[in-house]
Amino acid sequence: MLATDVYLYLQKNKSDVRIVTQSDEKNRLQTELDSLEAQIEQVNVGKTKLSTEMQAKNDSLQSKITVLRKQLAKGKLTQAELDKAQEDVKQLRYFVTNYTAQIDELKKQNTSLATERDTLKTNLATVKKTAAQTDSALTKQNQDLGAKVKVGSAIKLAAADVVAYKIKGSGKEVDVKRASPAKKIKINFTVASNTLAEKAMHDIFVRIIDPTGNLITETDSGNFNADGTDLQFTYKTSIDFKDDGSQYTIEWVNPVAFQKGTYTVLLYADGYTMGKTSFMLK
Repeated sequence: MLATDVYLYLQKNKSDVRIVTQSDEKNRLQTELDSLEAQIEQVNVGKTKLSTEMQAKNDSLQSKITVLRKQLAKGKLTQAELDKAQEDVKQLRYFVTNYTAQIDELKKQNTSLATERDTLKTNLATVKKTAAQTDSALTKQNQDLGAKVKVGSAIKLAAADVVAYKIKGSGKEVDVKRASPAKKIKINFTVASNTLAEKAMHDIFVRIIDPTGNLITETDSGNFNADGTDLQFTYKTSIDFKDDGSQYTIEWVNPVAFQKGTYTVLLYADGYTMGKTSFMLK
């Protein structure tokens, strides 16, 4: 009987140990499932949109955890069920580790792509700014060049002189040096050679300043622009410029009596000053 009691005690002790061991293992497996699920949730925080394949993996892992939780929730597990649960958790651990590694890599790629995108945006903004600055600089250069071409294409005086004339009763003109008999002047001039100037008719504006510094005007005198300034002219005419060294003459009759002193004659064409000359009457 003593031997029988000892045997039964040992068997019961083994059974109690096995139950305790199974209970501890179930708790450990439950804890590991909690850890794996938390790992999945953590790696998914702030994730970008998953691909179909990655979403399927995520759903599969969550499903496996749910199934294992149900298995471990049973009142008692046979040793075979416990062994299977252990193997399933082991495999699940592998899949979760692999999945989190893929998610981490995806995040790194997304971060790299975001950085590359931001860099491209910055570079694009820089290129646009540089292009705008270049375009502005080119526009200014073109404007400056256009202005230079315009200045260069304006005709200029090569030489000029002015002669005063009196008009006899017969209509004959005689040059004079004195103011009292003078009635008109002739402005004789040549134009400097200019290959940029247009070979065509050019308007000529004449401004005559009397010895007192006043501009002589007539009733039909108007305004024009030269050198960026609006001016009033004394007389307006035109010449046919052929760039062949021709001499031109502009005749002008003074509407008032000439005075003693020096007169200044200024000529303008193509928006710029052609040149000036002067003459003196005694």
